Amino acid sequence: MATISFSDAEFRQIGDIMYEAAGLSYNDSKKSLIQSRLAPRIMRLGIGSFAEYIAMLEDVNEAVEFQMAVDLLTTNETYFFREPKHYDLLQQELPLMANKNALHVWSAASSFGDEAYSTAMLMTDLQVSGRIGPNWSILGTDISHRALLSAKEAVFPNDRLRAVSPERLKRYCLRGEGESEGQIMLQDKIRERVKFGQLNLCKPFDGLGPFDVIFLRNVLIYFDAPTKSEVVDRVLTALKPGGLFFLGTAEGRVPCTTPLQTLIPGAFRKPM
Repeated sequence: MATISFSDAEFRQIGDIMYEAAGLSYNDSKKSLIQSRLAPRIMRLGIGSFAEYIAMLEDVNEAVEFQMAVDLLTTNETYFFREPKHYDLLQQELPLMANKNALHVWSAASSFGDEAYSTAMLMTDLQVSGRIGPNWSILGTDISHRALLSAKEAVFPNDRLRAVSPERLKRYCLRGEGESEGQIMLQDKIRERVKFGQLNLCKPFDGLGPFDVIFLRNVLIYFDAPTKSEVVDRVLTALKPGGLFFLGTAEGRVPCTTPLQTLIPGAFRKPM
């Protein structure tokens, strides 16, 4: 299949557009990735060059296409109960945090919802066992409109729930049959506890929180060092003192001005 040529200048233009609008940072090693992700889209649109596509991305009337480009350039690989030690810690800490108060959790880069729904399963278990009360909520946000639409559907390939225990699968999931074989739908009692909304973490936001728990896992890889620090500090303004903050374990501890106490790899507490 013929490929569309992609110059260094065009690579830098797309990089600049994505950085300014969404904080996404791409070094020179990502040129082939951007070309491979966007070239099929350009051909599908029937336009002849990256230059024409860049013009579309710069057109304020082409917001839908810009969102499509963001979706194509961000990888959303995830699965339920990823990094299980984080959920083990959450299971220990949430009853201590609950008392008679409501509990509010934010999945700040929620992708297709695996993380938010995993947390909902855990919190439902804690509620049923009487370790936390019924007054709790989970918010999932992401920059990707496509991912959020999928999250709201709450239908996943079987493999994405490979780390979910058989007991939880029985309690909270419905297995597809016939044309839906190989897929799992979450029951309403889990779906209804999670709300989703679109949010760009690189832009100022108001009115969110305060939260008892914030997940910001496996999204900082898309940002350069200054943007990482800005995003983390911005997100932490919405975390209650004493609240829990989770990063991907492979991301280490991101430099930020907000004090944090390390609990286990990728898990932190905001001091009181």
